[in-house]
Amino acid sequence: MRFDNAFLDEIRDRVPISSVIGPRVAWDRKKSNPGKGDWWACCPFHGEKSPSFHCEDRKGRYHCFGCGVSGDHFRFLTEHDGMSFPEAVERVAEMAGVAMPARDERAEAREKQRASLTDVMEMATVFFQEQLQAAVGAKARAYLRERGLASATQQTFRLGYAPDSRSALKEFLAGKGVEKAQMEACGLTVFEDVPVSFDRFRDRIMFPIPDSRGKIIAFGGRALSPDVPAKYLNSPETELFHKGNVLYNFARARKAIAKGGTVIAVEGYMDAIALAQAGFDNAVAPLGTALTENQLELLWRMTPEPVLCFDGDGAGLRAAFRAADLALPSVGPGRTVRFVLLPEGKDPDDLVRSEGADAFRQALAQARPLDELLWMRETAAGSFETPERRAELEKTLRELIARIRDESVRFHYQQAMRERLQAFFGRGSQAATGRRGEDRNRFGERGRGAVAAGRLAVSESLARSALVKRAGGPMPLREATLIVALANHPLLIEENFDQVETLELTHGECRQMLAVLIDALALGREERGRAALDEAGLGEAWVRAFALVRGTEQWPFMPDAALDDARGAFQQALHLHRSARTLHKELKAAEAAAAAEMTDESFRHLVEVQTQLLELQQTEALIEGFGVASGKGGRGSN
Repeated sequence: MRFDNAFLDEIRDRVPISSVIGPRVAWDRKKSNPGKGDWWACCPFHGEKSPSFHCEDRKGRYHCFGCGVSGDHFRFLTEHDGMSFPEAVERVAEMAGVAMPARDERAEAREKQRASLTDVMEMATVFFQEQLQAAVGAKARAYLRERGLASATQQTFRLGYAPDSRSALKEFLAGKGVEKAQMEACGLTVFEDVPVSFDRFRDRIMFPIPDSRGKIIAFGGRALSPDVPAKYLNSPETELFHKGNVLYNFARARKAIAKGGTVIAVEGYMDAIALAQAGFDNAVAPLGTALTENQLELLWRMTPEPVLCFDGDGAGLRAAFRAADLALPSVGPGRTVRFVLLPEGKDPDDLVRSEGADAFRQALAQARPLDELLWMRETAAGSFETPERRAELEKTLRELIARIRDESVRFHYQQAMRERLQAFFGRGSQAATGRRGEDRNRFGERGRGAVAAGRLAVSESLARSALVKRAGGPMPLREATLIVALANHPLLIEENFDQVETLELTHGECRQMLAVLIDALALGREERGRAALDEAGLGEAWVRAFALVRGTEQWPFMPDAALDDARGAFQQALHLHRSARTLHKELKAAEAAAAAEMTDESFRHLVEVQTQLLELQQTEALIEGFGVASGKGGRGSN
């Protein structure tokens, strides 16, 4: 019996090859890495004492470095177990929970038709490529140049152009002997509800969409005219193309990650192409829809921890939340996802074109784990000042975690969320103060953890940077930094008097110290500012502020730092402090608006403000480059 290639691909993708081979070998525990689907054993095809038989789930292949045998699921069963090929297919299909196709002539006819349709799609691809290079494609070539796509990139992805004609492609294919029914079956012509069929794609940049074997199965078209209803148009569902089961650039990305690394899922095929040109060959994209369960499974077949990258806008954040909900039930040991949220208004294409590949690498390095994204979502728009609202948050998180099917992962999520809740709600009492150091160490080791700042849940590094202020409790680092800078370098008060005089500080002792320093300037005693603090009974407060700043190695604010270094660092710290104060005021207004009426607009604005606050934590007050006058090369110098 001849099996449909799509059917064979489906059952192979559903069943890890280690599940087929595992019952017949003993995996080497030291050499294998189950989390990555990487397995080693002594070869079942020849006798050996050390494991040289290698099996990779993400490739669906095995290979013995001793005797040289290699193959896939079916070849293993035919060569090792002596099954016939149909028997091997039936065994894997049973493991996949997929019914065997009916053995009839019509199925074989469909397979032949499928092969012929693939040939038609290849002809159409060549036609579009030729049109791009012809005189009629001048406007399209100019557009691609404007988008920064090099000629080599265009050729690699086989980009083309569909002329502004109702019959150019149809006539070309007809001249090659392609039947009208084949064109329609490929989705290349529009034929329903019209007297005469016509080309589906007209005056569009054409993006061929290959399957997992590199065969073209569909197209995406980007309109050049601004007047058309749809800027992007994909092929309809056909015998070849089911968009919910396909990832753009899948075949190339799979080859790239075989050399190491992970797969990056972006929102559009222009993003995937731009990243490939910038050196990121491991990017894929869904096709005009939100990420589907089948597409997520494809990502996990490639790598145990794919990175999902979303545009830096409200729609991108909502798409990230939908993907998190989709992934949550299926996470397991060594099987999860991470999220990259790009800067406001940026998509991957924009970022690499305007700021280069390093900017995208930096964004990847800051990818957020799944649990952090879920926590951010559930606490972003909430006000948790009452026991009832806190209980509601706890209930929401409990129900969310209950969706995780794997028992061990579910347990660890429960534990992680309990710790977050304790830190989030445990700031209000002195008894909690003693625990904060322990919580900080416990969460800090993982770069995560959250604390409460009024009604906004923020990362611990953000709390340490004192961009989030509290009216009482420990002295905020940023406010202490400003006071220490002014006391050690009093000329800064005179140079920035208008801004210093109107400086808003939340901590009582910091406000008092600032008033004393300003008074000292007014009395012509600015050089005795520190002595004035002692005289005002603020000596202990000064000692704490100084120790806090010195403990964080912010040397430009120390007494022996050059004035130029202190001046630059102070201006940076002052700017961050004022920006944070403004954002917190905007946050309160946005929370109030969302509490009054949660509309799409109020939610978008709330998320935007919170995102700006979270981004602000990533801006260091003391950047590399300060310290030339003091003879220091950076913060790490001693």
